[in-house]
Amino acid sequence: MRRRFFPPLPEDIRDDVAILRANRIETLTPMLFLMLAATTPTAIYGGMPSVHPIIRIGFPVVLAAVCLLGFAAQMHYRGRRMSPRRARRVIVEAAWVSGTMGAMCSSWTVVNWLAAPPENHSYYAMIMAMGSLATAYCLSSTRFAALLNLGIGMVPIAYLMLTSGHAPEIAAGTSLVVATMFLVRMILQQHGQLVDLLELQRQMRDLAHSDALTGLPNRRAFDLRLEEEIARAADGEIFAIALLDLDGFKPVNDRHGHAAGDQLLCEVAARLRRACGDHALVARQGGDEFAILVPRRSPLLATALADHLLAALVAPYRIGGQPLRVGASVGVANWPGDGGSARRLFDTADRALYAAKAAGRPDMSPVESIGIAS
Repeated sequence: MRRRFFPPLPEDIRDDVAILRANRIETLTPMLFLMLAATTPTAIYGGMPSVHPIIRIGFPVVLAAVCLLGFAAQMHYRGRRMSPRRARRVIVEAAWVSGTMGAMCSSWTVVNWLAAPPENHSYYAMIMAMGSLATAYCLSSTRFAALLNLGIGMVPIAYLMLTSGHAPEIAAGTSLVVATMFLVRMILQQHGQLVDLLELQRQMRDLAHSDALTGLPNRRAFDLRLEEEIARAADGEIFAIALLDLDGFKPVNDRHGHAAGDQLLCEVAARLRRACGDHALVARQGGDEFAILVPRRSPLLATALADHLLAALVAPYRIGGQPLRVGASVGVANWPGDGGSARRLFDTADRALYAAKAAGRPDMSPVESIGIAS
């Protein structure tokens, strides 16, 4: 039952789901706060005189104060960037604040219902139903909060109507139960559609930022990550990029075919990925060109980066049942000494790369040369 109503979210979209839910809460709840605050004077006016003032007057006053404070808080935070951590806090706060307010409203409704003559019961039922359904709609993107408010708000008043013994109230109570069940169904269905949509968006984003052949990040993803690294780098912190180009890749395609060339690129990508592990980002720039971003505090910054990368490519490759060797040239640029922007870093690394190619021994065949420059 728990998995049916609250199925686990896929790990890779949990942050996206939280942010979407929190954004919807912040979009819809300001008007809800104002609506609920506007109804409190009439609630006080319509309360039964025999009900204790703490419930008849105190509960609506507290509700109005909470709504006005909530509205002010929403206006204060509107437009601010929604991080996953803040999104989860917004969701938790919305659930418990709305649940507490719903419990106060439900208590007010039940007490006034019991104190009122039968001909006035429908007014209290309508007040509670409208408020509870409106709240559940505003929180429909957050299943727990929406179902909590429906349970707190609708179950007590529906029970009173169904057990009242009056045919009109029983009929109205039945309609409320049906409407509530329909809304619950819509909330659960909306959650499934939301998850499917975010998974599709994630897949499309991955495709847009991945190289179809090797599975590595592509140039667009590398550029975005580089810009993030530049933005996060504090004074005195360094990171590095390396551009790697295979030497003699075209002869492999010419002699063994493009399928062999594709297999070779995949093998090179796998070796670079193993050599860097979680300490660097390896991307394919296109063709036989690769880029490596070594972020701040990476242990690879303490190594001779070009040598480390080239050492991973030295062993022969077995393509189509026969061993092949291919060389590479590497150019390295360090932030901030080799450039104060992404473009300057790339220019420095590119010049170092072609200096490495030019430094290759002329007596070596194209598929055997290895160049290094930084």
